[in-house]
Amino acid sequence: GLCLLILRLFIGVHVFLVSCALPDSVLRRFIVRVMCSVLGLFVRQSDPRLRDVNVRVYIANHVTQFDHNVINLLTSCNTPALNGAPGFICWSRGFMELGVTGSRAELVDSLKVYSSHRGNPPLLLFPEEAATNGRAGLLRFSSWPFSILDVVQPVALQVQRPLITVSVADSSWITELLWTFFVPFTVYQVRWMPSVPRRAEELSEDFALRVQELLAMELGVVSTRLTAADKTEHMKRLRHTSRLPFAPGGCPHQPLAARPRMPSSLTGVAPEDVRITAMAQRVKEVLPHVPLEVIRVDLAQTNCVDTTIANLLEGRVPFFPESKEAGTDLLAPSTSQAAAASVIQGSVAVPSSKPATKQFAKSPEQRHLSLQERKRALYDYARR
Repeated sequence: GLCLLILRLFIGVHVFLVSCALPDSVLRRFIVRVMCSVLGLFVRQSDPRLRDVNVRVYIANHVTQFDHNVINLLTSCNTPALNGAPGFICWSRGFMELGVTGSRAELVDSLKVYSSHRGNPPLLLFPEEAATNGRAGLLRFSSWPFSILDVVQPVALQVQRPLITVSVADSSWITELLWTFFVPFTVYQVRWMPSVPRRAEELSEDFALRVQELLAMELGVVSTRLTAADKTEHMKRLRHTSRLPFAPGGCPHQPLAARPRMPSSLTGVAPEDVRITAMAQRVKEVLPHVPLEVIRVDLAQTNCVDTTIANLLEGRVPFFPESKEAGTDLLAPSTSQAAAASVIQGSVAVPSSKPATKQFAKSPEQRHLSLQERKRALYDYARR
């Protein structure tokens, strides 16, 4: 692998120079495609006659950082640069610089002007806006690529590579390029699909969803509603939790500051018991009338403070409330927590003129009202 990497680095410089020196033509694409096979990049296409020469917008799923370069070996097309600063790196990677740094509406207007000139090559767009490995599902398509023209042509892209995963989340394009040179070969399979016109009075969102379903069926994957922003948020959480050698309890989606700390008085207890105890104290501070043992039993099953609070509030866990005297023996909340609770009680709009009761009411209607008020206060606190 190291020998291949060093050899292909020198060959890759020549491939880059040849691609820059030759004009865009069938001869250039053939020469560069043969030289890329030496680099271990093999490109195959199925039924190229399906490619419509009149279509001005190609829609493809996003697998690697070099999808636009691969499809450019088969036909002339341009992909606008959406992320990253314009300059030599952007140009050398094969992106088209439009000089638009504003909103998506400005980008769509610029692409409409670009597509109106018949002499320009077609556009190759990736509505997922983030690369995935292409084995599980497609990210939700953005609607702006489907508002440029009324006819698009989907392109199904699959990538196979031995030994090493094709697309690793949160890896840079340089890392992907080095792994491509390291492994023996990487095979790109391009399948052209029939062009899809927009239906009468069809919104761009519905048009994008329909094309996404067609591509998902062609690839044999699931059409999800997860977006590129969801992937970015997921990677932030993974990077955040990976720094912790031992994260004591809490939900998988809880931030570090919200996780319970290990009390110094429980150093001789098993880590699992310490974690459950710390989480139970947090729940007890929110719901002081719930017995501690009930909280511990539910936490052992859910392993999440928020889920246990929701179970107790929504009545999924039956319990007998403790008296007011029993709750006074508990550890008092900190000053910041007490201040936050006072802010909640003073700012929440109570659905009725009666305040929330401090004791367990005898009437079912009053108990239900008190439950709704506490739930509303917790939701308000969670939103803030």
